Amino acid sequence: MAKNLWELKSRIRRRLQEESGVLRSAGPLRIALCYPSRYSVGMSSLGYQTIYREIHAHGGASAERAFLPDDPAEYRSLNAPVFTYETETPLGDLPVLAFSISYELEIAGFLEILDLCGIPPLRTQRTGRHPMIVAGGPLTFSNPLPLAPFADLILLGEGEELIHTFLDAAAVMGREELLGRFAALPGGYVPGRTAALPPVMKADNERLPAYSQILARESVLSSMFLIEPERGCSRGCTYCVMRRTTNGGMRLVPAEKVLSLIPDQARRVGLVGAAVTDHPRIEEIVHAIVAGGREIGISSLRADRLTERLVELLRRGGYRTLTTAADGASQRLRDAVQRRTTEQHLIRAAELARRFGLERLKLYEMIGLPGETLEDVDELVRFVGELGRIAAVSLGIAPFVAKRNTPLDGQPFEPIRSLENKMARLRAGLKNRAEIRPVSARWAWVEYRLSQGAEAEGLAALEAWRAGGTYAAWKRALSQDGGFRSGS
Repeated sequence: MAKNLWELKSRIRRRLQEESGVLRSAGPLRIALCYPSRYSVGMSSLGYQTIYREIHAHGGASAERAFLPDDPAEYRSLNAPVFTYETETPLGDLPVLAFSISYELEIAGFLEILDLCGIPPLRTQRTGRHPMIVAGGPLTFSNPLPLAPFADLILLGEGEELIHTFLDAAAVMGREELLGRFAALPGGYVPGRTAALPPVMKADNERLPAYSQILARESVLSSMFLIEPERGCSRGCTYCVMRRTTNGGMRLVPAEKVLSLIPDQARRVGLVGAAVTDHPRIEEIVHAIVAGGREIGISSLRADRLTERLVELLRRGGYRTLTTAADGASQRLRDAVQRRTTEQHLIRAAELARRFGLERLKLYEMIGLPGETLEDVDELVRFVGELGRIAAVSLGIAPFVAKRNTPLDGQPFEPIRSLENKMARLRAGLKNRAEIRPVSARWAWVEYRLSQGAEAEGLAALEAWRAGGTYAAWKRALSQDGGFRSGS
């Protein structure tokens, strides 16, 4: 616990000293680029880092980073506002706060930052003396409506070009004129003015790939350089926001371009995307990275794309655990959601993990898909037990949360008690045979309500945050918002 403001700032200065790649410019328009989670999470966000670089590249603006404090109570005890890393400026003193929001539960961090800075959360309570609040990020691909009570402007979809459109307008327009313009532009949603959500925007392929600007030792992916060899996905999994209909399918980045952007000083490289191993030259890319003496990480290993050569390269590049996803407790459910993964693919993954001396196979799984029965859960127990005879298995289990802009939009959330009973059945069936790491069914229900909600759910989020942000506070607020009820 810091004793004074100087200690808080010293902590920030130490992080800055351990970074490489920080950009500094003197553009006339200063943007606070805010991330509503901790620094360690924000600095592992490829989208956040990309927008940071794009703002500096614009020429007429500069970006200064800000994050949800590791311990907001510490800031409250010192009556300290959130301030930027680059210049230590309180956020309330800057003209624009641009938030990158990844998923629904980060709305609480968004509200926390505004409150710490003395900025009214509701847009209707703010005046011209307050900063303009702009929101964007991955959440806008599915459902940004819960942000509508709070944001002055929401930019939908890929931001590489939208941010330049915004900066051009901000250089010559006042706030009201700017909002009026964006209310009529593709990708711009102005709460209170835009009648309906416009389609999400797609960046020009020439702006790809996104890649890290800053290497940060304290990030979740410590000092790892992140780059995307592809964007989007050509598969049709019916639960996924990034499925083929979101932005026209998978867009490939040439292997030569990917490799040319990796800085010499980067000793760890992460390949990021929804379907990285679907890149037709993925083995070539990974080989070049590993042959250069670097460690490798891949965000999405598809079981049907694993080969002996790829897994051997991953092992040489520092892999200790082979991680993939099944996303369906049984083959029947995987087929139903168009997940192109079979038991044979997963058995092959376990065999490759064992063959190349990896410590375990980590398998991500969903429960609560539409039509799921206890027989499906028992099928998962049987199959994971079979995998466990080949390699040590860790099972990460998350309840299914229906998202907007997917074919499963509107599907109900399975009651929490039912999900918890299924978790207990899995634990009992796999005792001493697999490690199980479940996601809370209660917090998944909160995420579901926000993912399917609108402005009323946004206001409920504000009420829940004000009441302490506990699950009980969320349940009470969401049960009183006048919307549908499910899961309790």
